[in-house]
Amino acid sequence: MSEERKVELRSEYGKGSLSEETAGTDPMKVFLEWLDEAERSGQPDHNGMMLSTVGSASISCRVVLLRQADTRGFVFYTNYNSRKAMDLERDPRAALTFFWPVLERQVRVEGKAVKLPAEESDAYFASRPRASRIGAWSSDQSRTVEDREAMEERFARWSERFEGQEVPRPEHWGGILVRPVRIEFWQGRESRLHDRLAFERFQDGSWQRMRLQP
Repeated sequence: MSEERKVELRSEYGKGSLSEETAGTDPMKVFLEWLDEAERSGQPDHNGMMLSTVGSASISCRVVLLRQADTRGFVFYTNYNSRKAMDLERDPRAALTFFWPVLERQVRVEGKAVKLPAEESDAYFASRPRASRIGAWSSDQSRTVEDREAMEERFARWSERFEGQEVPRPEHWGGILVRPVRIEFWQGRESRLHDRLAFERFQDGSWQRMRLQP
């Protein structure tokens, strides 16, 4: 006999508001302000984001870390042979979700993914800790492995190989930029009358803003 668990926990929201005047016409400006506020608030892993991709047979979702955000869009780094990168190679459509419960805020992004130029990936890779750079060589991300000991042995072999020298960026590792076509901001409000402002991008790069019902 199956067991059911109902979750009845409810919270009343009221830490902020979002008006058209506050949001303006540039969603990336709003996002960067919210990202800074999330960091200052002490929100754990404030740069964590859910990345959703369309695979060959299903939709897949996982948490990755935002490493850069600017007028172009949102950047993360990964193994290009990983499932997420292979999904995006087949279908570049991507969705991102940021959730900052400390601030009662959420941001949803829809866009298309492209690989970053090699020189940008090189620069970021060089800034990573040495162990992380070696890990990029030793891990066949998303592939099966016998056990953890096998992973540690692979890491040890690559560490020995690069002993006494710089660790270059492998060609199968680099950055991915998600260029947004839609960004939605959600601010929790009292009585579930939440503020939702969405921006959709025109071909000329300008944005259309609209308010959505909660």
